[in-house]
Amino acid sequence: MPIVALTNVRFGHGTRLLLDGATVSIEAGEKIGLVGRNGCGKSTLLKLIASRIQPDAGSVGLQRGIRVGFLTQDPEIDPTDTLRDAAARAFTRLSEIRHELHSIYEQLAHADDSSVQKLLDVQSRLEHEFEAAGGYAVDHRIDAVLHGLGFTNEQFSQGVATLSGGQRARAGLARLLLEEPDILLLDEPTNHLDIEGRRWLEEFLADEFAGAVLVVSHDRWLLDRVVTRIIEIHDAGIREYPGNYADFTLLRRQRALTQQRLHTKQQERISREEAYIARYKAGQRARQARGRATRLERFQRDELVERPIDFDVMRLELPRAERVGDIVVACAGLSKSFGGPRIIHELDLALKPGARLGIVGANGTGKTTLIRMLLGEEPADEGVIKASPRLSVGWFRQNQDHLDPALAVWHHLQMTVPKRRNGTRLSEQEARDLAGAFLFTGAQQEATIGSLSGGERARAVLAGLVAGAHNLLILDEPSNHLDIPSAERLEQALSLPPDEGGYDGTLILVSHDRALLASTCDQILCLEENGRWTLFQGSYAEFDAQRPRGAKPAPSPTPEAQVKPKPSLDATPVAKPRTAKPRPSRAIGELERSMAALSTRIATLDERMGHEEVYRDRAKTTTMLDERTSLERQRAALEAEWLRLAERDS
Repeated sequence: MPIVALTNVRFGHGTRLLLDGATVSIEAGEKIGLVGRNGCGKSTLLKLIASRIQPDAGSVGLQRGIRVGFLTQDPEIDPTDTLRDAAARAFTRLSEIRHELHSIYEQLAHADDSSVQKLLDVQSRLEHEFEAAGGYAVDHRIDAVLHGLGFTNEQFSQGVATLSGGQRARAGLARLLLEEPDILLLDEPTNHLDIEGRRWLEEFLADEFAGAVLVVSHDRWLLDRVVTRIIEIHDAGIREYPGNYADFTLLRRQRALTQQRLHTKQQERISREEAYIARYKAGQRARQARGRATRLERFQRDELVERPIDFDVMRLELPRAERVGDIVVACAGLSKSFGGPRIIHELDLALKPGARLGIVGANGTGKTTLIRMLLGEEPADEGVIKASPRLSVGWFRQNQDHLDPALAVWHHLQMTVPKRRNGTRLSEQEARDLAGAFLFTGAQQEATIGSLSGGERARAVLAGLVAGAHNLLILDEPSNHLDIPSAERLEQALSLPPDEGGYDGTLILVSHDRALLASTCDQILCLEENGRWTLFQGSYAEFDAQRPRGAKPAPSPTPEAQVKPKPSLDATPVAKPRTAKPRPSRAIGELERSMAALSTRIATLDERMGHEEVYRDRAKTTTMLDERTSLERQRAALEAEWLRLAERDS
């Protein structure tokens, strides 16, 4: 029996319909991801389940006695509480019992013989209730959750009123997780979490939390780790897919291919019918032509399938950046502090043309400060920085106040993309093609910059930057305001070959979005506390795989332990000598053959799941997705072992 059931729910704002005929059921303990474009109604669906709003039509039913926990973007917290008090409010009854027990102890100290037994009975009952509710073990749980969400012991006694907006949001999430409701409704729970916090949350939801979860998140890695079903809101309707987000992506693509084929056949039918009607509308077959025109009109109204919006692949011819030489930007011995411990200590870094650097680290470890130093906006305490004299930088920042709010989207892009060498700008059609490649429809291209939402404005800025002929592109948390389709389109723009519309310059990406990092970066710089850093050559997936679960990356040597010569930097840094690597061991060869066999089986499954008779059969799809997930896990384990052996043999 479902604990939540929505039946034929209809809800709208004014003339805009968000949900129409939405029917959803949620079973106890289910973990479900809720996806869809920004503004499609995801938060509305959560509010309906939480009884914050009522449907215009249909019904929302909750099983009797069900406790619903709802994480909003601005949780209500008593400003007089400390951080720890705010989290401990999840155990209000335990606090009440503690106070009652203290009162009983005081009364026992002065009680006469006639009242002792009664007080002892009350004490026994309260102590039993206290233990049943978690007792003193909740103190450990409070500490564990607060630590998991990135708080330090020193912050536990900090007043809520002094916390930042992001810290208050995390405090609200901590209290909600500790309450352990029967169903958690989470609206973008990772917005204010760094990578370690996101990893902790996904492990908590997947492995520890026993209740149901309905989560709206742009973090695709969290959706892959936690959920077993995806609900998509599309055109005010509900579509359901078994599996995690990776499974959903595959099935959605297959559905789009099927829809595209059907759309093409329908257009061919319409063309034939229109040709017949035009040919015979005035002749002897005029009556037949009128009948076919009526049927065609009914067909177009009731049965016509739209062309999938996300079916198009971005193919653009954009201005190319000027070449910069052998090095784009580099530093040696770079250090920085703001009167306290160093946030960056003796960093060495050199980026060649075409490099893709991801910068990760906890909040406050100096990621944005490093970028400002590399670009000369923040002075370094020590070290040398050198940049190409032909450097052209495109920098995505959180503040977009420099935009002209009166320009239409297409016009903004036309004016933003630099002129070609012959002095001409993008034509209106080229600017519209660029806007369409970043998911602005025809009507949205006419909207003014000032009328766009935060996510739409970010998407317009990113389109202009990617197409801006910059030989260095710096993106500082670009996906914070992007929905998943927009983040996927940004990934495509950054990873496609240049002749297919992709960006051809050097990239520096600061992000907590692990999926974006994994798909675009070929080296990872991890900044840690006290200026420590690690530079990893490889993808983010490889970087993440070699880190022990629950541990932070291996630190670079402490400032005291580092013995380095005085920093120096030439235009072309001297490459470090490399020793020849030994031939791969027999074990590595066997692992490679096993991984190849698994990849072949996965490809076969993917091909079979593309057949209509398969993906329309939920039982078959679920079985094949389960097998695919198992094979992916086996391959990941083999890849981790391969990396270990390769490192040993190197």
